Amino acid sequence: MASVAVPATAISAAPQPLTGVRLLVAAFALALANFVVVLDTTIANVSVPHIAGGLAVSPTQGTWVITSYAVADAISVPLTGWLAYRFGTVRWFLYSIFGFGLFSLLCGVAQTLDALVLFRVLQGLSGGPLMPLSQILLLRIFPREKAGIALAIWAMTTTTAPILGPILGGLISDNWGWHWIFFINLPVVAICAFGVATLLTPFETQRVKAPIDVVGLILLVVSVGAFQIMLDTGREHDWFGSAWIVTLAIVAAIGFAAFVIWELTDANPIVNLRIFRFRGFTFGTIALSLGFGAFFAQVVLTPLWLQQVAGYTATETGYVVAWLGCFAVLFSPIAAGTLGKLDIRLTVSAGILWMAAMSILRAGWNADVDYWTLALPHVLQGMGMPFFFVGLTALVLSSVPVKDQTSAAGLMSFLRTLSGAIGTAVATTAWDEAGRTSRSELVASLNDPGGFMASLERAGLTLEQARALLDRLVEVQALTLGVIHIFLAAAVVFVIAAASVWIAPRPRQVSMGAAH
Repeated sequence: MASVAVPATAISAAPQPLTGVRLLVAAFALALANFVVVLDTTIANVSVPHIAGGLAVSPTQGTWVITSYAVADAISVPLTGWLAYRFGTVRWFLYSIFGFGLFSLLCGVAQTLDALVLFRVLQGLSGGPLMPLSQILLLRIFPREKAGIALAIWAMTTTTAPILGPILGGLISDNWGWHWIFFINLPVVAICAFGVATLLTPFETQRVKAPIDVVGLILLVVSVGAFQIMLDTGREHDWFGSAWIVTLAIVAAIGFAAFVIWELTDANPIVNLRIFRFRGFTFGTIALSLGFGAFFAQVVLTPLWLQQVAGYTATETGYVVAWLGCFAVLFSPIAAGTLGKLDIRLTVSAGILWMAAMSILRAGWNADVDYWTLALPHVLQGMGMPFFFVGLTALVLSSVPVKDQTSAAGLMSFLRTLSGAIGTAVATTAWDEAGRTSRSELVASLNDPGGFMASLERAGLTLEQARALLDRLVEVQALTLGVIHIFLAAAVVFVIAAASVWIAPRPRQVSMGAAH
C-alpha cells in the first residue's frame, strides 16, 4: 500500500510527538482503523454462500461483494494524496472512517444484491484512503527514533487482518448471519473516530486548493468499472454473444486508451504512468499483478469449493484458509533480512515458484479430502508469501528514483488491488465453465447409470431421490475437476510471474522507500 503524497507546503509546523498513554491510545485507534479496512477484504470470502442464499442469487454472483470492494478500494488509493492535500490529513481520515462506518451499516441492511454491491463500492471508496493515512499519522505521532515501531504496528495489522478475516467471517455467518460481518465494523469505527478526533487534531495538515485531474479520474472509473462489470456479468449474458457485454468491452477499451493518452500528456496526472519508463518497475509490477491475481483468485475460490462441494461450514472453511497467514508472519522478518544480501530477483522468484508448487499441491484434492490435506498447502504457502510480497515491493521501488517512489508505490498498489479483483472474476467464471464442461464429459462416460439408480431404489430410495443423488455425485466431481483446472492454471501464471522478475535489472541498492 502506498504512502500518501502530502506536499511539504501543506504540512503545518510539526507538533511534538505523543507520549505515554496518549500515544498508546492514538496508535491503537489508527492501527484499529487500518485493521478493520484490511479485514473487510477477506471477511466476506467465506460468507459468499450465505450472502448468495440470503439474497437468492448464485454463489458466482455473490463474489461481486468481494470484487466490488476491491476495485473501489483500488480506485480510491491514487486520490488519497490529493484528498489529504485539499482537506487535511486528519480531517479526511475522519471523513473516510465515518463514510466507511455508514456504508458498512447500509451493507448490513441491504435486501438485494444490487444494493449490497453499490454499498460495498461506496464502502471501498471510503475505506481505501484509511490504509495509507493511518500509516502517515502513525509516523507523525511517534518520535522519529521510534518510527520503526510505528511501521511495525501498521505492518502487523495489515498482516493479521486477512488471517483473521476468514475465521471471523465464518463464525459470524454461521452463528449470527452474514449481515453481522458488516455490523461489527460500527463499534470499531466509533472507537477509531473518537480516538483520532480527540488526540490527533494538532497533527492536522494545512488545506491547500490543489488541482485535480478530473478527466483522468472519470476515465479511470469508467474504464475500470466497465471492465469489472463485463467480467462479473459476462457468464450470465453469454459473453460476446450479448450486445451488453460487447458494449462494456468497447467502453472499457476506449476508456482505457483515452486514460493512457490523457495521463501521459496531462501536467498533473492522477496516475503517473511515466513511471513505466523504468524497466525494473514495469516488469516487477507485471510479476506482482500476475502473482497477486492468481493468489487472490485461490483465496476466493477455495472457500467456495469447500462449502459448495466438500460440505464444510463457513466456520470450518475459515479454519482451513486462516492457516495461510501463520508462516507468513513468521517468515516476514526472514524475507526482510535477505534484502540487500542476496540478489533480490532470486528470492522473489523462489517465493513465487514456491506458491506455484502449492497450487499444484492443491490440484491433488478430491471431494473426500481430509482436513489436514486441505490445510497443508495453506500452511506451507505462507513460507513463500513474504518473499513474494516484501521482495517484489522492494524490487519495484528500488527500480525508480527516490523522488518517484511515492508515485510508484501508489500505482503499484492500485494495480495489485485491481489484479486481485480481476483474478477473482476470471477464476469464478472459469470455474463455472470448467465445471459445466467436466459435467458433460462425466455424464457421457457414466458406466451403467440405470443399474446404479436401480441399486439405490432397492436400498430404499425413491426414483426421484436416486436421480437427485446421482446428479449430486456428478456435480461434485465436475466442480472438483473444475477447481483443479483453475489451480493448475494459477500455477502456470505464477511461473510466468517468476520469469518476469528476471527481465527487471538487479537494483544497485535495495530500498523500501514509501512502500509498506
